[in-house]
Amino acid sequence: MNRLGRAAAVSVITLAAALTAARGFAGTDFITKWASPEARPGTFQGKKVVAVLVSTDEALRRGVETALARELTARGAQGVAAYMVIPTADLRDEAKAKALIEQSGAAGVVALRLVGSGQEISATSAEWFSAAPYQSMWNGYWGYGWGGVYVPGYLHAETVLHVETLVYSLEQNKLVWAGQSKTTNPKDATTAVKQIVSKLASEIKKAGLVQKSK
Repeated sequence: MNRLGRAAAVSVITLAAALTAARGFAGTDFITKWASPEARPGTFQGKKVVAVLVSTDEALRRGVETALARELTARGAQGVAAYMVIPTADLRDEAKAKALIEQSGAAGVVALRLVGSGQEISATSAEWFSAAPYQSMWNGYWGYGWGGVYVPGYLHAETVLHVETLVYSLEQNKLVWAGQSKTTNPKDATTAVKQIVSKLASEIKKAGLVQKSK
């Protein structure tokens, strides 16, 4: 490949990378995870687990709890949305909430809480690629003019949500798993919820909490 071809190829690749970075990554990942050494394998296998979203937004809470309960059930537990067990008026009354969850026969609680949201700003530096000096037209400026491409820098903002997840064994009355997830550039609230609860349910299964001990 001649100088013009090489320079053009490098420029196209770099520009594509810059545009990809500008669009940002959309998805959910857990940035921190912790599992208790006292967690028992199969803690919630086939047992009721109450899904709770700590939020005063009733519609959002019900939607998230329903989705998480469904994901937990798909992975081996019996997911139950908290709103099916605890009336809204009793949510902040710990004694009443405890009594109602115990009456439901639940073995555990998975609690989600939004701990941060906003925008993260990142930058891509400008770059200049050149192919040859000016001394001659052929094998010189011609290749330089077409092959020397300026790729401008970019500032791009990404919408980010941080959600805290705590998993409690009611039989042990102990925290058995914890994590914080980061969701970047969600398309909308529904997509964000689906990503978060799906990832979370998979992490709980991966931790062995809904798998039978071998």
